[in-house]
Amino acid sequence: MKAALLLLTLAATTTASIPGRAEPVLLTPPAPPSDQPLPDLQQRGRSCEPLQQALNRLIAPVARAWSVSVVNSNGDLLGDVNGAMARIPASNQKLISTAFALDQLGPDFRLRTQLMQRADGTLELKGQGDPDLGIAGLQRFAMAAMGQGGARGASAGPVNLMVREEPRQNWWPNDWHLADRAYAYGAPITRLALTSNALGGAVSDPYRRLETLFKKEVKRRGGSVQVQQARPISNTQFQQSDDQIVLHEETSAPMHALLSLANTESHNFTAEVLLRQAADQWDVRAASASAHRWMQQQGIPVRGLMVADGSGLSRNNRVSSQTIAALLMRMDQHPYAAYYQASMAIAGQRGTLRNYFIGSPIQGKFWGKTGTISGVRSISGILQTSDGPRYVSMISNGASRPNATIGQILRIVYNLSPCSSSI
Repeated sequence: MKAALLLLTLAATTTASIPGRAEPVLLTPPAPPSDQPLPDLQQRGRSCEPLQQALNRLIAPVARAWSVSVVNSNGDLLGDVNGAMARIPASNQKLISTAFALDQLGPDFRLRTQLMQRADGTLELKGQGDPDLGIAGLQRFAMAAMGQGGARGASAGPVNLMVREEPRQNWWPNDWHLADRAYAYGAPITRLALTSNALGGAVSDPYRRLETLFKKEVKRRGGSVQVQQARPISNTQFQQSDDQIVLHEETSAPMHALLSLANTESHNFTAEVLLRQAADQWDVRAASASAHRWMQQQGIPVRGLMVADGSGLSRNNRVSSQTIAALLMRMDQHPYAAYYQASMAIAGQRGTLRNYFIGSPIQGKFWGKTGTISGVRSISGILQTSDGPRYVSMISNGASRPNATIGQILRIVYNLSPCSSSI
C-alpha cells in the first residue's frame, strides 16, 4: 500500500496540461484489505481516556465553537468533542464531493470536450467542465471546424456551430455570496470553461468569451462562423449517436489528478464539476441531493448533514466531525483508497498543508484537507501513527486562533497513540 501511495503521489502531480511532461501512468488499484464487512462508527466502542481528557482540557473553554472527532480503523470513537454537531465545513466539503466522484466514476475517468459534426453538416461543441481546457485547445477545435466545411473566402458560407452550455442561472449556486463571484475561486461553473473561467479574477460571462474567441480563431484562418447556444445533454446522452462523427476531442487529466487538484490545491471549480459529473446532474441542488443519498448508502452517519455545493463555498453546507471522520475511515477501506488518500495535501510537504507542521513529528504523516472561509477553519484527514491510522476531523465555527488549536490536537492524537488505557 505504501508503494502504491508513493507512485500515486508522483502521478497526481503530473497532468497532460503541463508542457513537456509525460501523460500520468494509470495504476491498478490495490485489492480491498480483506473480505470482512466494513466497520461502522462505534460511538460506544473502545475509547481513549487520556485522549478524551486532553481534548476536554484544550477545547472545553471554547467547546461551543468546535466539532472534533478521532476514529481508528475499527471505527472506535477514541476522542470526541461535540462530534455530532453539524457545522459549516468550508472546503472540507470537498472530501465528500471527491469521494462521491471517485466511487461513481472510477480512477481512470476523464472529462471530455468534443466537436461533433451532425448529418446536416452542423457542428456541435459540448463539454463536461474540463478545468484544464485552454486557448490552445480552443485553437485546435477551430482548426477542426475549418477542416470540415469551413468557410474560406467571401463566396463560402459560414460554419454553423451549436454550443451546448448551461443557462446563466446554473452558473453559480444561488447561495454563493455575490462578492465571491468576482474572484477566481468563485468562478462560474460551466461545461465549456476556458482556463476554469478565471483570468485574474472570475470571467463573468464565460459563454460570451468562448464565442468571441472561437469566432476570432476562425476569422484568423480566413473563415466565419455562426454560433448559437443549445441545451446541454447528460452524461448518458454524451455518447456519440449514429448520425454524428467526432471531429476533435480534448480530454482532461485522469481522475486521480482531478482529485488532487480539488483536494491538494482546494480548487473550487474542479470540485463542483466532479460533484455534477458523479451525479449526472448539472443542477447543483439535484447533484447535492445525489451526494447526500450516496453518503447514506455508505452507512455513514448523516445526522445534520446538508450538502449545498461541491466545493464548500456555500455557507449552507453542514456536516459534523463524526460524519467526516467516518467518511475518511470508509474510504480507507475502499478499493480506490490509495487514490483518495493520494489526493490530499501532506503536512509540511505538499498542497495547502505544505507550510504547516514543518519539523514536527507529524510532518509527512498527516494527509488532509484544509478549509477556510470567513469565521470557519477546518482540517480533516488521516494521521499515520505507531498504532495505525487515525481519522481526524476538526471543524471550528467562530473559534479564536483555530490554527494553533488544530496543531495541538494533531500532536495530542499522535503522542497518545497507542493509547495505554483503551477499554
